[in-house]
Amino acid sequence: MSAARDEILGRITAATRGSASPGAVGREYRRAGTLDAESRVALFCQRAGEYRADVQRVEDVAAAVAAACRARGARRLAVPAGLPTAWRPRDLELGEDAALTPHELDALDGVVTGCTLAIAETGTIVLTAAAAEGRRALTLVPDLHVCVVEETQVVELVPEAFAALAADAGRPITFVSGPSATSDIELSRVEGVHGPRDLVILVQRTR
Repeated sequence: MSAARDEILGRITAATRGSASPGAVGREYRRAGTLDAESRVALFCQRAGEYRADVQRVEDVAAAVAAACRARGARRLAVPAGLPTAWRPRDLELGEDAALTPHELDALDGVVTGCTLAIAETGTIVLTAAAAEGRRALTLVPDLHVCVVEETQVVELVPEAFAALAADAGRPITFVSGPSATSDIELSRVEGVHGPRDLVILVQRTR
């Protein structure tokens, strides 16, 4: 096996000897968006909805969280310690995550978090384990994830997102585009394998 590999590599080296260098690879992609704030948010809502997320633009986050959970029969939810008080409905059982085990998280109806930013072009929410988002397990184990996105957190393009995330280097970064889904087995779509099968995105209107 080793001799055959060496022979193949030798032939490749001989065939390419003296070839001109390909030079620098061009990267002529857009790095800055052109949409205004309203168009940017509208595009995000459209793209996230195409991934089968339930996307709503709301003003009263707590009321919207309560309505979304009631519609799904969810009452017992985990929240990160830094979730704003104004986002917490009083008529739901909310428990702050204090290193809950995977089994304890799985026994809950869902989780409510914020996000670091959202990408309009791809309909993606980005989590970095910030105070209002909690650790990664919190958003991967429960079957329902209600995520609050503030309009000011929406960027248009992926390069803009990476530029904004530069300050979060070293933190776990999770990109979420719609509910968890896979088509690995016989191309049959299965939801809820690698995370929540139900994703609700509440886009808070700027006041």
